[in-house]
Amino acid sequence: MPNSKLKKLTPVQQEYQLVALRRMPKRKVALNCLRAFLVGGLICVIGQGIQQAMIKWGGFEKANAGDPTVAILIILSVLLTSIGVYDKIGQWAGAGSAVPVTGFANSMASAAIEHRSEGLVLGVGANMFKLAGSVIVFGTVAAFVVGIIRLICSGEG
Repeated sequence: MPNSKLKKLTPVQQEYQLVALRRMPKRKVALNCLRAFLVGGLICVIGQGIQQAMIKWGGFEKANAGDPTVAILIILSVLLTSIGVYDKIGQWAGAGSAVPVTGFANSMASAAIEHRSEGLVLGVGANMFKLAGSVIVFGTVAAFVVGIIRLICSGEG
């Protein structure tokens, strides 16, 4: 805990925080990083395999094979989430399963599954897009800003 927050606590609270910090288990940072790297890398290797299959057997050009690849990865993530496998992978791998697009699909599917008893609109729809809404808004704003910067830098505006 930062010292500035520690100073605002009462002496009893400060003592409790110090005891809690001493007893807190050490994080296995190297192991967690390795797990995240392995699972994130495996997801990317699977995606690359799907993309190569789309090029070889699907008749896609290299430039166009990414779209069906992402769609297939999202479908696989939602299926694994629905049977409870993706959550176990996420618990073991941490950020390695959360960073790729499959992690975003997992988050949305988990929210939809969790709130399905509340109905399609107010349960599934509303809660699923609590997460997705902020991602979509900031993604759109970032794309707009980058587009404006590119327009200014290219001198076509």
